[in-house]
Amino acid sequence: MPDPRFFEDLGPITLSELAEVTGVSLPDAAAAASRVDRVAVLSHAGPGSVTFLMDRRFGETLAASRPSACFLPPDLADHVPPGCVALSTSNPQAAYALAAQRLHRPRPGAASPIAPDALIETGVVLAPGVVVGPGAQIGRNTRIGANSVIGPGVMIGRDCEIAANVTIGFALIGDRVRIFAGAVIGEPGFGATVGPKGLIDIPQLGRVILQDGVTIGANTTVDRGAYDDTVIGENTKIDNLVQIAHNVRVGRNCVMAAQAGISGSVNIGDGAQFGGRAGVADHVTIGAGARVGAAAGVMKDIPPGETWGGMPARPIRHWLKETAWLARMASRRGGGQA
Repeated sequence: MPDPRFFEDLGPITLSELAEVTGVSLPDAAAAASRVDRVAVLSHAGPGSVTFLMDRRFGETLAASRPSACFLPPDLADHVPPGCVALSTSNPQAAYALAAQRLHRPRPGAASPIAPDALIETGVVLAPGVVVGPGAQIGRNTRIGANSVIGPGVMIGRDCEIAANVTIGFALIGDRVRIFAGAVIGEPGFGATVGPKGLIDIPQLGRVILQDGVTIGANTTVDRGAYDDTVIGENTKIDNLVQIAHNVRVGRNCVMAAQAGISGSVNIGDGAQFGGRAGVADHVTIGAGARVGAAAGVMKDIPPGETWGGMPARPIRHWLKETAWLARMASRRGGGQA
C-alpha cells in the first residue's frame, strides 16, 4: 500500500465503479459488489488490492499473492486464482494506471510556510523562504537553505545539509546527508501508457530513501519509485547533474560523476563507480565493485568487479583493443589514398 505519509487513500470502491473508471469488463453481475481499497503490483498484492498481469510467466506470482481483482487480457483469465475477480481488458497497465488515479492521490502541500504539525528538532536552521509541509520531520542540527521546499510527510535525519532551492518530496532521508543547490528528490518517475483517449501518466506511488551519509550533487534528480522505492545506499556520493530514475537501487559507497544517467529499475551493487556521462539502460544489474567508464552506454548486466567502457559498453580490454584496431585501419586507409 502507498505510504500514508505521502498519499491519501480514496477507497474502497466497488468493482462496478472500477469498471466504469477503467472501461474493463466484469465476468458476472455477482462481481460488481466486490470491493478493493488499493492498487498493488503482483509482488505486493493481496486481499483488498487490485493488480495487473500482462505475461503468463508471472501467473504463479498472481496465484501466490491472491489479490481481490486483477486486470489482464482475456486470454490469461485462466491464471486468476480462486477468490480473485478477472477484469478483462486489452491494456491491463492502462487500466491499472486509471485505477491508481482513482484510489490514491498525493497529500496536499502546506497552506503556510511551516505547517503547524511539522516536527522540527532543536538546532535546526531554516533559511528565509523555506517551506515545510504537513507532517514533515527534520532532525537535530540540520540546516536547510533559502527557498527549499520540504514536502508533506518527508523525514530528514540529523546533522544534514540541505542547500538552497532544493525540493524534497515523498522521501525518507537519513543522518548526515548533504544535498546541494537545485537538487530535486522525489518527483514522479517517467512512466506513461496508452489509455482510451491517448497517453496517460502511470501514477508513481513509491518513495525515495537516502541512507546515512549520502551526498547528492547540484541539480541532480532522484525520482521516486513507480511501485517500489528508489534507494540510495549508505555513504554513496553522487555528482552534479545526475539522473536517477524510478525504482533504482544503488548500493553503499558508490560513486557517480557528473551527467551520469541511470534508467528505471537498475540494481547497482556496493562500491560501483561511474564516470561522467555514463548511461545505463533499464532493468540492468551492475555488480558490486564494477566500474563504468566515462560516456559508456551500458545495455546489459556487468559482473562484479569488472571494468567496462564504450558504446555499447563491454569489458574495457576488449573495447580498447577494438578502438586501437579501428584507429590503425583508418590510418592505413587514409595513408593509401594519399
